[in-house]
Amino acid sequence: MKTLMRSAAVLTVLMAFAQLGFAAPKTEVTKTPALLAPYFTKDQAVPGEVGAIVPPKEINKYIAKVQASAKADPEWHAEYSQKAKPGIPLPWHDKLGLTKEEYDDYIKLWDQREFQAVQQVVIRLEEPKPGEWMIRVSGVGMPISLLRYNPEVDGFKSPNGLLKRIEDIDASARSILGAWAGQEWRYEQKTEFISTKENFALGKFKDAKQCLLIYRLQESTSGHRLADKSLVIRFSPPKK
Repeated sequence: MKTLMRSAAVLTVLMAFAQLGFAAPKTEVTKTPALLAPYFTKDQAVPGEVGAIVPPKEINKYIAKVQASAKADPEWHAEYSQKAKPGIPLPWHDKLGLTKEEYDDYIKLWDQREFQAVQQVVIRLEEPKPGEWMIRVSGVGMPISLLRYNPEVDGFKSPNGLLKRIEDIDASARSILGAWAGQEWRYEQKTEFISTKENFALGKFKDAKQCLLIYRLQESTSGHRLADKSLVIRFSPPKK
């Protein structure tokens, strides 16, 4: 009898709320952050390829000559390299150890480089909790799964610290990955004992056919490298 009375009381309260115009709470659906939307559909897994950029093996004879030249005059080579854009072949100079004809052949071989897949992975954008996003990657891509994106600060939090947004990428066709554009984040910390640098980039090739995930973690102490992990992952953008 008491149970029946409690049920009636609850029903009376619910009816009163309905008469006052109160509606049952709705489940709020979080939109994918604008920065991530061009690359992913939330909770939809897509295949990806972990790979490396490989030029024709004939280029090795020219690389060996440049390395020998750098060893002979390391100060000049270091200074000349610092002035050049990263990821792009150094402009020709007679101190590089190549004749102009050899350099031109080197560039032709460089332009024939290809992306070679070495492992398949699965990529999935998830929201573990409201306002926190993760890009889950299987296999060797697991380090990326540890990152958490916060749209409010536009940064990725890793076990090391916060990766902050840096200058956007606008790579030319002759850069190591080819023509692509995207965003990059970086964490950098130097202590008395260890130097740590962690980078994450997300982008799309300029032909818009494929996307890129790039991750690198470097740790060193007293000039000695403790760790250097790099990942380049290629995958298809969401279908519109």
